[in-house]
Amino acid sequence: MSQILTLTMNPALDISTSIDRVRPVHKLRCGEAQWHPGGGGINVARVLHRLGADVRAIYPAGGAIGQTLSRLLAEEGVSAEVVPIAGDTRESFSAHETASGQDFRFVLPGPTLSEAEWQQCLDAVTARVTAGGWVVLSGGLPPGVPADFYAQVAHHVRRVGGCLVLDSNGAALAQTLAQGVYLVKPSLRELSELTGAPLPDESAQVAAARAVIDAGQAQIVAVSLGEEGAMLITADYALRAPALTVKVASTIGAGDSFVGGLVWALSQGHPVAEAFRYAMATSAAALLSSGTALCDPGDVARLHEQVQIRMI
Repeated sequence: MSQILTLTMNPALDISTSIDRVRPVHKLRCGEAQWHPGGGGINVARVLHRLGADVRAIYPAGGAIGQTLSRLLAEEGVSAEVVPIAGDTRESFSAHETASGQDFRFVLPGPTLSEAEWQQCLDAVTARVTAGGWVVLSGGLPPGVPADFYAQVAHHVRRVGGCLVLDSNGAALAQTLAQGVYLVKPSLRELSELTGAPLPDESAQVAAARAVIDAGQAQIVAVSLGEEGAMLITADYALRAPALTVKVASTIGAGDSFVGGLVWALSQGHPVAEAFRYAMATSAAALLSSGTALCDPGDVARLHEQVQIRMI
């Protein structure tokens, strides 16, 4: 099987903890902290590695925080290519409020990358992608990186015959879709913004996804619906799956896990419907772990049997 590349332009050292209740003004005494390597593409790579894929995470990193992130990723056994940068890799902080079950997430903007630094990231991907290979672009862009950066990657991947998976937002999402991708995972809000149409019901949502496909912007559109589950639409059919009922320890990383499970199954040659089932199971499995510990493969296998899919 071809190697899967993930690109994370704004990685973060994820610090997570728990607290009974979040209150203003008072000092908040937290529980024990956990540290995990984070950022969209890095989380996707961690999931892919656990599922047995040949994956390589590409990302820029700098400073002591960047070194810690890289060490933690290496301890998980994930292959990586690090582009050194002058700035310090960012931290992200989350607190799980045990009284309500809610997650409070504080996300910093990240270091400003120079043109030479982001160009090195681009070169690292284009040097490795091959015909039939997979490239996952996940997460936002840090300061200094142009909005068309992912579009530049997509242009090269398409030219060599690779499969590009996109999970981003804003201008980066729209400009990359203009190049055409294999699979895109927008939220319902992002899909509405892309198509310029309100999406009040299932029929409108499917029509919006089909508009993206008919425009040649993607072959598969996976729409995350939060607590209501997800949809997966192609030119030929539309599928919907409700979210599995599990005991939630943390919601962080569930979306990245969905992408990881979906890409793993597709890269293994599973039919789209079966890949969707794995995506739902992997996302639910991530909810069982605190912080961004992500999924356990045993939970994925167990939950896979519980996923219910219906045709729309």
